[in-house]
Amino acid sequence: MAKAKKGFSRSDRVADQIQRELAKLLQKGLKDPRAGWITLTLVDVTRDYSHAKIYYTVMDEKTRPATQEALESAAGYLRVELGRTLQIFTTPQLHFVYDESIERGLHMSRLIDQVVEEENQRNPQPEAPAEDPEA
Repeated sequence: MAKAKKGFSRSDRVADQIQRELAKLLQKGLKDPRAGWITLTLVDVTRDYSHAKIYYTVMDEKTRPATQEALESAAGYLRVELGRTLQIFTTPQLHFVYDESIERGLHMSRLIDQVVEEENQRNPQPEAPAEDPEA
């Protein structure tokens, strides 16, 4: 009988640890004024731990290009600092990728709201009669 897997794979745990450590480093150690308010949304690590894609978002869309530049220029520093805390043989190369999923979700939500509003304007619902409080 095969043994059921419990929890996450080792690469998932490493990815979670990288995300936590990078979040701390970005908060405390990244002094680049170009960087906006950064939120790490996901870390994806290759099976051999040689590369990690770091997905992030920024609070202000206008800071996105400058934040990407700041992250790319700080990648070496961040990798060295990660190497001091991670308990793995190889510290992965860091690749920063802007996460557009939140923007896509907001866009889809706005489109749905717009369709519902248009439908309500074309087919207004009759108002329900007010209930008699004395009944």
